Amino acid sequence: MVGDGAGEVQPTVDPRGRRRLVAKAIGRVQGVGYRAFCADEALRTHVEGYARNLPDGRSVEVVAEADEPTLRRFVERLREGPTLAMVADVEFRWEPATGEFRGFEAMI
Repeated sequence: MVGDGAGEVQPTVDPRGRRRLVAKAIGRVQGVGYRAFCADEALRTHVEGYARNLPDGRSVEVVAEADEPTLRRFVERLREGPTLAMVADVEFRWEPATGEFRGFEAMI
């Protein structure tokens, strides 16, 4: 991790310019099509990873890899969510990309 001089810590970038986003969407995000929404957005924007419900009943974990500009737009869409969702917050952090994903999965 490297500081950008403005207080934000920038993650290390892999040779292909990809990063990993680990996000947690909180609110009414289970049972409203949120994971399918994530998968649709990921397919549309060429993001790889997964979305899965967390056992607390009110949050979804999203792990995604792509270039940083794409992931920043993806986070904004996660904050919007599908029509029936009420997203209270999306917390996220950056990690180095691993390249382990092929496509995006809405996990059950």
